Amino acid sequence: MTFHFGYGTNGFANHRLDDALAVIADLGYTAVALTLDHHHLDPFADDVVKQTERVAARLHELGLRVVVETGARYLLDPRRKHHPTLVSEDQAVRVDFLVRAKQIALELGADCVSFWSGVGSPEAWDHLKSGVAAVLESGPSVPIGLEPEPGMVVQRLDQALRLRTELGNPDLLRITLDVGHCVAVEPQDAAACIRQAGELLVNVQLDDMLPGVHEHLEFGEGQLDLPATLAALTGIGYTGVAAVELPRHSHAAPDVATRALRALRAAEWLADAERAVRADPGAIDTLFPAAGRAVGAGQDAARVRLLTAFADVSDDPVDGFTRLYRYGTSAERRGVLRGLAEVGDCAPAAGVALVEDALRSNETDLVAAALGPFATRHLGRHAWRHGVLKCLFMGIPLTVVDGLDRHSDAELLRMVAAFADERRAAGRPVPADALALLGKAS
Repeated sequence: MTFHFGYGTNGFANHRLDDALAVIADLGYTAVALTLDHHHLDPFADDVVKQTERVAARLHELGLRVVVETGARYLLDPRRKHHPTLVSEDQAVRVDFLVRAKQIALELGADCVSFWSGVGSPEAWDHLKSGVAAVLESGPSVPIGLEPEPGMVVQRLDQALRLRTELGNPDLLRITLDVGHCVAVEPQDAAACIRQAGELLVNVQLDDMLPGVHEHLEFGEGQLDLPATLAALTGIGYTGVAAVELPRHSHAAPDVATRALRALRAAEWLADAERAVRADPGAIDTLFPAAGRAVGAGQDAARVRLLTAFADVSDDPVDGFTRLYRYGTSAERRGVLRGLAEVGDCAPAAGVALVEDALRSNETDLVAAALGPFATRHLGRHAWRHGVLKCLFMGIPLTVVDGLDRHSDAELLRMVAAFADERRAAGRPVPADALALLGKAS
């Protein structure tokens, strides 16, 4: 990895700045995204020069790289959040703030000052350009990173690039990219946005989001492909700060920051592992087992990705995933079975053999994994029905069975009804899933 994982101080709003920096460093982050605010290095304080000197010394002591963020909610106007902006009539107030931020960034040794456009109508474009030009022309020569922000005049990457072009492509005007925003509003994924921004990328904000919803989420709660995102950063040779941006999670900042770094390290490992397998398919033999230790609870999904990478480049993928199943632990076998949904179509017969082997076992995890999408597509109907019945015998919820509603037929219902009759005759309870399946049919 060539870049630095950081955490934003706007996600530590309930901490003193010194305490926030210490916690961030102690957790293992090597950078910080410092939001200038009333209680976190106020750029309008009478002693701002001394404050900045003290923060610079503290950052150096803790070994933290830094970028300066300017998204404080009520720093400039105590009544209107984020006002005034670069598209407001009183734009000069925001310009003055950003110039002050540049001076602070210079004294901190920061990579850049990050900023956004503001909410306004499309007619505000020329006004925005004049404001950005004023920031570029004033104060020290510090890079500034324009961040596309959902709902603002510049909300997509192409708009940020257009503005830069219209200003004559000034070297000091770069791009800040929030990868969650890519999920929310961009027509392409975060990895593609990173590649499009390329060498103009000066600052990265990390969070998860859902399409169409501007809400910063912890990793795994949205639809961001985090390993692919980190791989793209490595791919373009990015060497700056990539900081977690969770401004509404200050109430549990240390715990959230701990979970975030754990997720980042797991995603980093997976991105590196995928790259290694694509470079050398034989690496799958060591990396596939290692996924359990490296990514923990997400090991099934990680192994599916490794199998997919392997299948893309291997001369004999069938031998590979058959070998991984035959000689693997239960968890590794489960990973292979999950992966069949993605790679099994290249060799259906071999995949079916593995599914049938799993269905003969008495391991609930293997039986459940065996009845995924691959089995729906390729397993014979008779074997598939018996797999469903085995789930009922073993107490495995039928929610694990892919396509159950679509593929239930009269024969399956007859088998389940007979199973239910046997349970009643023996004085044993009938599983709720069996009753539900029979109830839907009636």
